[in-house]
Amino acid sequence: MEFISSLSQVEAGQWQAVVGDDYPFLRYEFLYGLESSGCTTAKTGWQPCHALLRKDSNLCAVLPLYLKSHSYGEYVFDWAWADAWQRLGLDYYPKLLSAIPFTPASGPRLRCSAAITEDQAWPIFIQAIKDLAQERGLSSWHLLFPEPATSQKLQSLGLPQRLATQFHWLNQNYQSFDDFLATFSSRKRKSLRRERARVSEQGLKLQRLQGTQISPKLWQQFHRFYQLTYAKRSGHGGYLSREFFTEVAPSLGEQVLMVVAELNGETVAAALYFHSGDTLYGRYWGCEQEFDCLHFEACYYQGIEYCIERGLKRFDPGAQGEHKIQRGFTPILTYSNHWVAEPELAAAVADFTRREAVQVEHYRQQAAELLPFKRGSN
Repeated sequence: MEFISSLSQVEAGQWQAVVGDDYPFLRYEFLYGLESSGCTTAKTGWQPCHALLRKDSNLCAVLPLYLKSHSYGEYVFDWAWADAWQRLGLDYYPKLLSAIPFTPASGPRLRCSAAITEDQAWPIFIQAIKDLAQERGLSSWHLLFPEPATSQKLQSLGLPQRLATQFHWLNQNYQSFDDFLATFSSRKRKSLRRERARVSEQGLKLQRLQGTQISPKLWQQFHRFYQLTYAKRSGHGGYLSREFFTEVAPSLGEQVLMVVAELNGETVAAALYFHSGDTLYGRYWGCEQEFDCLHFEACYYQGIEYCIERGLKRFDPGAQGEHKIQRGFTPILTYSNHWVAEPELAAAVADFTRREAVQVEHYRQQAAELLPFKRGSN
């Protein structure tokens, strides 16, 4: 087992041979691109510390890992835990984190070659990470947005599971957007159609561009849109650099989709998506000026249409947003797992996650009652 401080210490071909091409956020181009474009560095509080396992000198398993000096860009909120550590005179940071930076998208985390199974690899990785934490005096290790089966496995290996909710669109073999709308109650269906009509009434035209169809100029414009969104929402320019959009994102080729809105021939807004073989991930959005219902069209309805056309099973439009429910996005559970070095605090975290899980499941059930579908349709 080894821990590396930069993905440049691994050949791209070796990494890709283990992780595969399907899940875009584990691809070498994406993770190393975040690093090389200045987004995940010690300076930004995201020091790479990726975990590698070799067998007979061949890379056989990898796990993304970062040494974090804060909790920004994670989307599983542990600020209260950091406060508790501080009140006890302990340091919560730095901590270890296995996650896709700035990306609350569930998916694979540990990837293995044919030389080892995940069941064989997990105990090795867990022990090595615990040893690393204890050697360096680190407070904890957190694994965010794993697949459900992985989270259950880690829970059985002593890493308490934490639940949260997101709102995902699930494809019930719809043949068209109208086929999807037919599952809505009459009132909700009319409301959604009004939203879509409102976009064209304002003179806006939308198109979907993929891979090389997205020009360098559009990538530069998108970076500006991204910064505008973060400035309005958070008062800063966002976590991703211009180089990420102009150099890194284009390297993912056909796994990148951009929905572009134009008014009188000028690009005024855009939404950025990535996709795997069965899932669409809505990630970023921005606009030059506000238009009625354009956000819903560019970020939700265009994504749904794309999934139906391509036969994708799921559309994950990103974290939060209860307004997604009435537009047909189902509340689903997301997962994280947490190891804490200090025994008493570990017990407190385990107790907290157990109690919180009851509340999260109750919320998920209540939210599902607000879905717009006719009884018995979904």
